[in-house]
Amino acid sequence: MSVMAPERETSSDAYQQRALGFWLYLMSDAVIFALLFATYATMVANTDGGPSGKSLFSLSNAALETVLLLASSTTFGFASLSSRTGNRSAVLGWLLITFLLGLGFVGLEIREFLGMIRAGAGPDRSGFLSAFFTLVGTHGFHVSMGLTWILIMSGQVFLKGLSVPVTSRLFRLGLFWHFLDIAWVGIFSIVYLPGLL
Repeated sequence: MSVMAPERETSSDAYQQRALGFWLYLMSDAVIFALLFATYATMVANTDGGPSGKSLFSLSNAALETVLLLASSTTFGFASLSSRTGNRSAVLGWLLITFLLGLGFVGLEIREFLGMIRAGAGPDRSGFLSAFFTLVGTHGFHVSMGLTWILIMSGQVFLKGLSVPVTSRLFRLGLFWHFLDIAWVGIFSIVYLPGLL
C-alpha cells in the first residue's frame, strides 16, 4: 500500500489565506510592541539616580540607523516591483542591498548597546534601562530574523525563480520588513527624540 503525499494547495484562495494569517501575526506583533512602548513610557523616569536618555543617546547614531532602515524599506520595495516584472536578477540585487542596509542597522544597534553596557548603563542598572533594552532589543531581534528570512528568500529566488509560491512568500516578507520600519519610526519618535530633549 503506497502512501501519496497530500497535494499542495496552490490556488489563489490558499495564498490569500496565508496572507490573512500573516496579517494576524503582524497584529499580534503590533500588540507586543504596544505593550513594550507602554512599559517604556511608564519606566522612562525611573533612572534610580543613573544615566538618562539625554546622557546616553546619540542623535547622530539614531538618525543613521533610521536612514539605513528606511533606505532598506525602499530597496525592498524595488525588489517587490522587480518580482512583478519577473526580473530575477534585479530581485536578488535589491534583496542583497536590503540585507546589507539591515545588517548595518543591526551593527549600529549592537555597537550602541555594547557602549552603554561598558559605560555601566546596562539593562540591570535601572527600570528605564531595562525598558529601553527590552524595547529596542526586541526590535533588533526582529530585524535580525528579517535578515535571516531575506537570506532564505534569496536562496529560493535563486534556486526556484519567481514562481507563485516564492512571490507569495516575498510579499509576506515585505509586509514584515515594512512593519519593522513603522515600529522603528515609533522608537525613534518616542524613545530617542524625547530622550535627547
